[in-house]
Amino acid sequence: MPITAQDIAKLRAQTSAGMLDCKKALEETGGDFDKAAEWLRKKGIAKAAKRADKVAAEGAVASYIHGAGRVGVLVEVNCETDFVAKTDAFQELVKDIAMHIAAVAPLCVSRDEVPADAVAKEKDVHAEQLKNEGKPQEMIEKIVEGKLGKWYSEVCLLEQPFIKDEDKTIEQLLAEKTGEIGEKITVRRFARYELGEGIEKQVSNLAKEVQEQLG
Repeated sequence: MPITAQDIAKLRAQTSAGMLDCKKALEETGGDFDKAAEWLRKKGIAKAAKRADKVAAEGAVASYIHGAGRVGVLVEVNCETDFVAKTDAFQELVKDIAMHIAAVAPLCVSRDEVPADAVAKEKDVHAEQLKNEGKPQEMIEKIVEGKLGKWYSEVCLLEQPFIKDEDKTIEQLLAEKTGEIGEKITVRRFARYELGEGIEKQVSNLAKEVQEQLG
């Protein structure tokens, strides 16, 4: 039976495997989703699932400087053993993630880290826009949820498309590497600095304070 893009997307959502792997799995199993998922697990996805409850306490902190010193990144990526942390495969992954953060500028690692007030503000902005467009309330709520999901994919590292392969997210990349390397791999935290970042806001706030003092 013909394999459609919708079939591939469905299997990808179920397994977090890459698009090409999902396509191959469906082709190998005649379009049977259960067999295709099992085929993917045998190729490494099962390893990632089994390691989900493991503790990743080793790893590396890496730095990356871009644009002749205009952007700098520090990122901590964890694995289970010091042995794996020293391998070329792990070190390359850490470097790729640091490079991604420098290029795409996420605000946090995952949705859990997004401040509740930031989420509420984002919802209010979109809801007000849709209300002004005359959309009915029941439709506004559904549209806002969709827009919020897109916003998460822009600000959360794990949900961003990987700059070297936009067919997979950073979360899917970590699951893939967990299967390949054989240890649970996680991104714990990062910090991104950009030259001049925040200076305009500081100057604006200072000017406002001076103006208030002068009356």
